[in-house]
Amino acid sequence: MKFETLAIHKGNLITDKNKPVVQPITLSTTFEHGNEGGVLYTRANNPNRMALEELISILEKGEDAAAFSSGNAAGTAVFQALEPGSHIVAPNDMYHGLHNSMTILFKGIHEVSFVDMSDLEKVKSAIRPNTRLIWVETPSNPLLKVTDIRAISALAKAQQAILVCDNTFATPVFQNPILLGADIVMHSSTKYFGGHSDILGGALVTKKRDAFWEKVRTVQKVGGAVPAPLDCYLLTRSIRTLAYRMKGHAEHAMILAEFLLSHPRVERVYYPGLKSHPGHQIAAGQMSGFGGIVSFTVKGDASTAEKVVSKLHLFANATSLGGVESLIERRAAVEGPDTKTPQNLLRVSVGLEHTDDLLEDMNQALG
Repeated sequence: MKFETLAIHKGNLITDKNKPVVQPITLSTTFEHGNEGGVLYTRANNPNRMALEELISILEKGEDAAAFSSGNAAGTAVFQALEPGSHIVAPNDMYHGLHNSMTILFKGIHEVSFVDMSDLEKVKSAIRPNTRLIWVETPSNPLLKVTDIRAISALAKAQQAILVCDNTFATPVFQNPILLGADIVMHSSTKYFGGHSDILGGALVTKKRDAFWEKVRTVQKVGGAVPAPLDCYLLTRSIRTLAYRMKGHAEHAMILAEFLLSHPRVERVYYPGLKSHPGHQIAAGQMSGFGGIVSFTVKGDASTAEKVVSKLHLFANATSLGGVESLIERRAAVEGPDTKTPQNLLRVSVGLEHTDDLLEDMNQALG
């Protein structure tokens, strides 16, 4: 079956004897022993979570998936499953929440080297004898850098390291990292999976059920950072429209990127769908679409960028991304004093409003 069909039918686990067309929400925290699904306690498993995990696993071409209460919880579970003293190679422009997890929560437990993952030679030189994990985020947040997953996979295999790819921006609609050589795929399901800015969640998908994956599963069940049944239900419902929403987001993002590229008040546009993007060829070789995030720098400083944001009407000045509504923020202001993001950069999560309205609003704000 094709993606659209799988998204609609595979996340619909019907256990109710009345055979509803849509899976019911199972709120019970405990279950009678000896039940058909082997469910015991909702922290360990739940029918709604089982359905969500099966669905995400199928869409990402993996053997198994684990759902978490947030994207940060999902990523942190990987770090928790590593043996103490492990070395991690990670992007120098990675999502700041997981960056903080590595540098704050696991300080003194693991070692981390942050490098430009779009530069293969820098990745090679960062690998040490105790490198156990290589973390990839492509396209990256917020600079939209593109990493060659196949090439990094070869390095990881030579080192016998685990390769994890954050696929939040691309989603399995546009990119399947497992097919490109990744061992585990991570998602902040808060973003495009949820799609309406009203669900918090995260997920991991594994290429195979191995010993490391069992450790991740133990972290999930014992640590207990799992999504509530209602959140799982809402996510499976939202994923039914994921393919069509992503096609709309990507179409609108390209239109906005091309508009910004020719605007006299714009300094630089970051979008892998543009042929001028340095990672365009690699992106075209591993993605079937370029996603819904566009970043750009305005001509001026941070205050100039803030003025542009203040004049917008349809782009909400807010963190996060992936909803049907357009969002914009000066990313450096959110990431703090240690950010490597240009102070005049604005990151846009391009929504599904009519593009004529979005372009008109952006044009008047830029002046």
